[in-house]
Amino acid sequence: MLYTAGYFSPLRLAFMSDSQPLSTLPVPLPAAWQSQFAAYSWTAQTEGCSDAAVYRLEAPGHDTVFIKTERMHANAELTDEEIRLRWLAAQGVSCPIVIDAHYQPERGWLLLSAVAGKDLYSASLPAHEKVKMMALALRDLHQLGVAHCPFDHNASQRVAHANARMQAGLIELDDVDDENQGLSVEQLFQKLLATQPLQEDKVLTHGDACLPNFMAEDGVLTGYIDCGRLGVADRYQDLALAIRDISDDLGAEYVPLFLQHYGLAQLDTEKVAFYKLLDEFF
Repeated sequence: MLYTAGYFSPLRLAFMSDSQPLSTLPVPLPAAWQSQFAAYSWTAQTEGCSDAAVYRLEAPGHDTVFIKTERMHANAELTDEEIRLRWLAAQGVSCPIVIDAHYQPERGWLLLSAVAGKDLYSASLPAHEKVKMMALALRDLHQLGVAHCPFDHNASQRVAHANARMQAGLIELDDVDDENQGLSVEQLFQKLLATQPLQEDKVLTHGDACLPNFMAEDGVLTGYIDCGRLGVADRYQDLALAIRDISDDLGAEYVPLFLQHYGLAQLDTEKVAFYKLLDEFF
């Protein structure tokens, strides 16, 4: 298990632009932060799936920090991320440290520390090393006790959340998996209900177990990041997304190696399909 701390928003492409003066930030900082970061320049991080915007702030002689901001609404996830990061850090697990948080009626903000290294998606590592590191990171996380974890992400609760997002019109169908192409949101939801597992093997899950959400430096994993969906759920919540990500980004031939390092002898393909489908709603 890791015991370092920090944050990096591991979005699939590099920076949107070169560093800019903080005064040109498209969304003004909270008044309480403006003087504190007046000397910093910002670089937007782009191409993520989250509704939140993430900025890297840098200044000579100062630690690099990250600011994450999201419009506040009924299905916003920024407050979820804050409380999960604070809880996870208190368990001694490596994750982003919340330096400060600020909430307005229309927008929320998190100020987060930086972590050395790069995410596993963009790190200059052989594919087999990335797969091994990801498998061991998930295995370690899943071995933590769940008795005192306050975040219940059981399948029924997540399906209800998926339904709420569907009713709010938040589901986009422009990037669904091949097997779900051509289906309406309502058809996808009915398929989700029909395939929900009857039994769950509950562990502490990351909730968004994709290559960009694990940081590494010099071949060593340095932290779990983007933990806003962390909670107690079936281990396949993580395994399904990890398998999908490895297949898409590294090649399906690496999936058996991932399962070997994780220590799973037999794959439950029905659970993989359910949790991949569930992710279409988030």
